[in-house]
Amino acid sequence: MDDTTRYYRQFAAEFFESTVGVDMSPIRERFAALLLAGARVLDAGCGSGRDAKAFAQKGFRVSAFDASPELASRASTHCGFAVDVRSFRDVDEVNAYEGIWCCASLLHIAAEEMPSVLAQLWAALAPGGVLYASFKNGTSTRIHGGRRFTDADESQVKDWLTDLPGADQLDIWLTDDQRPDRTERWTNALVKKAHDSPRRLVTGDRDHFLPHLSEAMSRATGGLQATRQYLPPSAHWSR
Repeated sequence: MDDTTRYYRQFAAEFFESTVGVDMSPIRERFAALLLAGARVLDAGCGSGRDAKAFAQKGFRVSAFDASPELASRASTHCGFAVDVRSFRDVDEVNAYEGIWCCASLLHIAAEEMPSVLAQLWAALAPGGVLYASFKNGTSTRIHGGRRFTDADESQVKDWLTDLPGADQLDIWLTDDQRPDRTERWTNALVKKAHDSPRRLVTGDRDHFLPHLSEAMSRATGGLQATRQYLPPSAHWSR
């Protein structure tokens, strides 16, 4: 267990109370406007469950997780559905969500690990889906109050997100912290995943092979199922 997870386990009650009432509705609406009704949404690092509950109330099919069992328990009670206990490294789904919401959660990932964690989330995002992420605005990596923070400005976030295969319609903007006792600014980003990535060459480095392979396998499986659907019964292969 790292120090950041230990912090959220120790101060789960205090963190829940200080964040569950924060008004994030303007940014949630901006994200939700890019989704179809009933879309599958993952709240990754959901904290209090504030946003997961709001998305569920809008009719989205919501999954949520947090690395702190104590926070996940409180979030489950608040949301009215189970919140999983897992970390970003446990995200191994492929094309599973039309929206992934990472509100003030990826900022605890070390800078050197950010590209690979984003690649895992990107693989879990369905083609045409939307990813939201927010970071404290800045350029430093620091330990504060027992937690690790990776701050990011517009340039850094753009570097991380534009390297994702099929990244499209990137939108980055700044907002003020909505908590009354805070003066920090936040870097927010929305990026859409193209329905069909134009990239055909995997270059390595931060252009990870797994998302390309996962999407190709998913498309191949979908095509095979569609072919079988329209073949006459006599043409179906034996099992």
